[in-house]
Amino acid sequence: MKKILILPGDGIGPEIVAEAVKVLDRLRADGLSVELEQGLVGGSAYDAKGHPLPEDTLVQARAADAILLGAVGGPQYESLDRPLRPEQGLLGLRAELKLFSNLRPAILYPQLAEASTLKPEVVSGLDIMIVRELTGGIYFGQPRGVRTLDNGEKEGFNTLVYRESEIERIGRSAFEIAQKRGKRLCSVDKANVLEVTELWRQVMLELAKDYPDVELSHMYVDNAAMQLVRAPKQFDVMVTTNLFGDILSDAAAMLTGSIGMLPSASLDADGKGMYEPIHGSAPDIAGQGVANPLATILSVAMMLRYSFGQPEPAERIEVAVGKVLDQGLRTPDIAAEGQASVGTAEMGDAVVAAL
Repeated sequence: MKKILILPGDGIGPEIVAEAVKVLDRLRADGLSVELEQGLVGGSAYDAKGHPLPEDTLVQARAADAILLGAVGGPQYESLDRPLRPEQGLLGLRAELKLFSNLRPAILYPQLAEASTLKPEVVSGLDIMIVRELTGGIYFGQPRGVRTLDNGEKEGFNTLVYRESEIERIGRSAFEIAQKRGKRLCSVDKANVLEVTELWRQVMLELAKDYPDVELSHMYVDNAAMQLVRAPKQFDVMVTTNLFGDILSDAAAMLTGSIGMLPSASLDADGKGMYEPIHGSAPDIAGQGVANPLATILSVAMMLRYSFGQPEPAERIEVAVGKVLDQGLRTPDIAAEGQASVGTAEMGDAVVAAL
């Protein structure tokens, strides 16, 4: 029996997670062997317990086989000291559980091709997986800070650093994912000006010898950004640093027309993962019942595929989402101008019915 920790979080988190739980309950009725446990993280945890990542949540997270997270954050928490802000709960989970491999798919359902800002012929059929290193790089490097120079001027500084072992483990994660997809991996770096990504490229080239069935290519990050907009379907799997992955994955997400459709996974070395939609807590629409739950439901599909090794129920979910879109059901974020839309619960119920 696998254990899933459910962390609804803040904003629209409880609304969208409730629909994903409906899907899990439907699959459990069909024989999926999982048990669900609820916990607190982010602003809701701060409100209840005075900290965005309480110790009991950490205990639950360590004991779980996978975690489903809604979203964290909200304007009411922005005045808190940084260690107490909701986002620190999310960062704390990633660090404590050593979730170093962030998987961000950019998939365009053909029913939504018109929702993209790019021409349908450029993006129709888009299916990219971006693998982002999540626990190293410039976001975590030391030293960092703001200092005052001798002349009184302030100077901010951060350190971009990667060890060979960190590059190797994210590289292996990306190669193994490429083996399960189109067997093409593009490593994105800035090796022409940054020594740390020169090392990155060297390690990727060495790793490629262990994966002869995967075609490895390299691209500078500025060119990769341009190519994502020019001809995105040339990519299968992309692997890159924390900073570059943060930027490129958001650019790729918008190729699909709505970030409300996109799930994500953050995995440790053994495949245990935290799964969440990429869209955030959307406090402006929280409580209105109009948020798109499909990214959260598709996060469950990723969980079944990558942490539980069960591609069949994962595919059932993905097919069900496609059927719902074929029926013309749209939440406001993916509805065309003048098109009628449905609410969060109605969309979730439709996916359950399609299952």
